[in-house]
Amino acid sequence: MNRLSMRTLSLGTFAFLSLAMLAPSSSKAREIVPLSGYSAGTIIVKTSQRRLYYVIGEDKAIRYPVGVGRAGMAWSGTAYIQGKYIRPAWSPPDMIKRENRRIPNVIPSGSSANPMGAAAMTLSGGGEYAIHGTNSPGSIGGFVSHGCIRMYNGDIMDLYDRVSLGTKVVVLP
Repeated sequence: MNRLSMRTLSLGTFAFLSLAMLAPSSSKAREIVPLSGYSAGTIIVKTSQRRLYYVIGEDKAIRYPVGVGRAGMAWSGTAYIQGKYIRPAWSPPDMIKRENRRIPNVIPSGSSANPMGAAAMTLSGGGEYAIHGTNSPGSIGGFVSHGCIRMYNGDIMDLYDRVSLGTKVVVLP
C-alpha cells in the first residue's frame, strides 16, 4: 500500500472508532441488577430514575435506560401489556394532535418521523400509552414523552422477545 492509502485507511479507522465510542450502546446499557419485591416476569418503571426493570427472578432484574413522561405528563400505576407490534404505524392521540395540528393522522411504519421505533407494546387503560423504541436515541434518559416509555431500539427488541400479552407493568414515580 502506498502512503496515501495508509493515511486514508488510518483516518477512516479513526473516524469509525470515534463514532463507535460516541454512539449509545444499548447492549452495554442493559445490565443485571438486584431488585426484590416483585414476581418474575413483571416490568417495573422507576420514572424518577428513568429506568425500566424486567424481573427475571431470584431478586434480579434486567435494567434498561428509558425516556419517560415530561413534567405534567408522567403517570404512575399498574397496567398490562395489551398489544405487541413490530415496526408499527402510529396514530397520534388527540392530545398530541391538539398540540401540533399539522401532524398527519397516521405516520407509516419505517418513517423517520414515526416515534415508535423498532417495536411497541401497548398498555391497558385506554390505548394512549406504550413501551416503545425510538428513532431519537438521544431522548433516552430524559423526561421527554407524553407519557410513553421510550427505549433504545435494541432494548425494546430484547424486552419484546421476553414478555407476552398480559405482562404486568408497574410504573412508579
